[in-house]
Amino acid sequence: MTDPAVARAGLVEFRAGLYRCFGRRADALFELVDAVLTADGPVASLVELSLENVFRRGHGALYDAVACGEVDVAALATLISRTWVPVDDGPVKIAMDVSAWPRPDAVTSEGRCHCYTACRCDGMRKTIPGWPFSFAAGLEWGASSWTAVLDAARIGPDDDATVVTVAQIAAVVARLTAAGVLVGRPAAVFVFDSGYDLTRITHLAGALGVQVLGRVRSDRVFYTPAPRRLRDGRPGRPKLHGDRFELSNPAALPTAEQTLSGHSSRYGAVEVSAWHGLHQKLSSQGGWKGHVGALPIVAGTVIRIQVERLPGSRAPQDLWLWHTAPAGTVFDLDLLWKTYLRRFDVEHTFRFLKSVLGWTAPQVRTPQQGERWTWLILAAHAQLRLARTLTVDLRRRWEKTVAADRPMTPGRVRRGFPTLRRHLGTPARRPKPTIPGPGRPKGTTRPPRTRHGVGKTRSKVDRTDPTRHHVKG
Repeated sequence: MTDPAVARAGLVEFRAGLYRCFGRRADALFELVDAVLTADGPVASLVELSLENVFRRGHGALYDAVACGEVDVAALATLISRTWVPVDDGPVKIAMDVSAWPRPDAVTSEGRCHCYTACRCDGMRKTIPGWPFSFAAGLEWGASSWTAVLDAARIGPDDDATVVTVAQIAAVVARLTAAGVLVGRPAAVFVFDSGYDLTRITHLAGALGVQVLGRVRSDRVFYTPAPRRLRDGRPGRPKLHGDRFELSNPAALPTAEQTLSGHSSRYGAVEVSAWHGLHQKLSSQGGWKGHVGALPIVAGTVIRIQVERLPGSRAPQDLWLWHTAPAGTVFDLDLLWKTYLRRFDVEHTFRFLKSVLGWTAPQVRTPQQGERWTWLILAAHAQLRLARTLTVDLRRRWEKTVAADRPMTPGRVRRGFPTLRRHLGTPARRPKPTIPGPGRPKGTTRPPRTRHGVGKTRSKVDRTDPTRHHVKG
């Protein structure tokens, strides 16, 4: 348990560092973050935050801060990374996922892509125009869904989603290394859901020394290593691939090289199997189009997870994972399958950012304003994480009491943050007395804004390429 005095000092230090990360409109930006944290109820719109007592300026200053404010993203990302210290001694676990900011009617906003969204009409996944953001969130053990959102990057219409993801991995590893979080630990594990090109991520991130763990669809086909060619003088090129390893036909698979059995209170009996040294057959399409030289053979481990039951009386299905690690890394099958299950904590974080903190509530016009607002939300979420042992549980009469060995939920921490903030102080300066400006001269009009279509990944979209910008929300 963290000492309250130490935790309070850490939160005060973070708030001072956050203020230094702001350039233009620093005072308005800082008070805007405090307004998000102290608002009574979910944030439904941007302008309503100007009614909060902690925001001592007018609504015009609020819009001006989002439109023209200056945020040092590199300094803020470094500041947030320094606040996260995993309590376990194992490898650092970081989930990578994409969440969309829907902008279906913003025809004058540029940078929109086709983003996956859940359609409630028939259960099918549809697409909606919006701004996809790629997030990196640190995972923790324990009976809670807290995550540490370390980085966010918007994926533009002309960006390669895999390249953006690898750049995020490199940035997160550099910041955590500088903060001393990765010292003395095994290689960090980056966890992905289905839809990522894991083979290409492994190839591009090979020099970063990280483990890649992600879900693969059950219709994928892998291959065993190519057999050694006998020197019998026969002509022809040596084989590049061995036997087929079809995930859709588990009965025909060879005996697993490593197995693990266990029991979970949520899933019942659990059986985990692993096959090493498998690779996919690549082709010069999608992300590999234009690759110079022979296509690489990226070998890894295929993991199969079988459970006795699923929540909601659903029929259990096999879960397939793909894993690669730097040479010399100890293969811990029990750690890997449990780490992937912790990846779903980031879904709770996305729901909290959207429905409570109001990440997608503002109707901003430019993607730059959206990026600025996103980092303000990440700064607010980091303060809640630092304050989870400092706030008082203002429990409603119909809510259950939080157990002593569990941290409060993000929503309850935010409910008690206004009381805590009175004792923290603020580095923001008081607003200067002023009078309203003259406004727009009478008789003047603005020309119509340029309309932008929904961007595409490329001129001809490869439907089999998992890196195309149809990212899920």
